[in-house]
Amino acid sequence: MGRILSILGIGFCGYQSILWGVMLRRFSIYKGLQKPLVYRGFKGKFIGWGIGSLIAGIVAGGLIGALSSMYFGGFITLISIAAGISYTFHRQKSGLHDKARAKGVFIHPINLKKKYAAYIS
Repeated sequence: MGRILSILGIGFCGYQSILWGVMLRRFSIYKGLQKPLVYRGFKGKFIGWGIGSLIAGIVAGGLIGALSSMYFGGFITLISIAAGISYTFHRQKSGLHDKARAKGVFIHPINLKKKYAAYIS
């Protein structure tokens, strides 16, 4: 790019110094969070679970309050939010990624006869 600009502008081109600054500018690269996302004790996906339990509790309590009694709806709201948050904290203790942990001894069958027969023929 510098060669073309120096040919177009006779001798030293004044525009080349402007473009050099643009070409040499370095931009930082976003590499992710580098730390697990934590908000008020909730980590990672459990933040969404906590927000979901809040919304579900408010909606359930609002519907029950509208259909029956305002006090009963408020009570249901408090109970459902508390149950959802406590369930979320309980699930968070088991880890961020749920893995099936099967207990027992597993024996995988090996069929050497089929593989061996393919090499012989």
